[in-house]
Amino acid sequence: MTPHNEAKKGDIAKRVIMPGDPKRAKFIADKFLTDVKLVNQVRGIFAYTGIYKGKKVTVMASGMGMPSMGIYATELFNVYGVETIIRVGTCGSLDKSIRVTDVLLAESAYTNSNYAYSLTGKHINTVNADKTLNKNIKNKASKLAYDLKGVRINTSDIFYTEFCDKSIAKNKCAAVEMETFCLLFLAKHFKKQAASILTVSDSLVSKERELTPKEREKSLEKAIVLALESL
Repeated sequence: MTPHNEAKKGDIAKRVIMPGDPKRAKFIADKFLTDVKLVNQVRGIFAYTGIYKGKKVTVMASGMGMPSMGIYATELFNVYGVETIIRVGTCGSLDKSIRVTDVLLAESAYTNSNYAYSLTGKHINTVNADKTLNKNIKNKASKLAYDLKGVRINTSDIFYTEFCDKSIAKNKCAAVEMETFCLLFLAKHFKKQAASILTVSDSLVSKERELTPKEREKSLEKAIVLALESL
């Protein structure tokens, strides 16, 4: 156990689906898994372990932002022996061709944060996704007839901002959120696998209506199924 996770050894599966919202973790467990067991609820960050098509899977929330994702992903990889984490979350479009409810796969992530430097002392601002895992996700999307767009994601430390960082456009980021860089960087750092499947919930460059919380939950189902099938 850790200060943030009360699960015992063996309670967490080698494969983990990671939404940001604890309630979304419960929704995934209730709807898609069988033989479900609540294995963590410290600080309201729920983790559930169950069975999906004969395979043991854990669904655990990450909370919001890289510091929170970093705590839980590090402990999952290093303490609980997790081999693969797939983030399922939402993002805001930075490209007019990417519409609300589109499903995106992070091919890479860029950040102007100093997260990597704080951890390793190296100035790293871009990280690529695991090619093998992403290839598997793309193959599953094709079999499911899902339209999946591979893009570069901007991972930001700030949700409410008035500052326009030109490096985001320079790095050709198609959407913005707050966790993907951290997850992909830690997976590479610890020699594990990770991916990020994101549903566009709003647009920062068009007048499309933002999804309501209930609409977000429903629109995320495609990404959730894709993540589960890929694991």
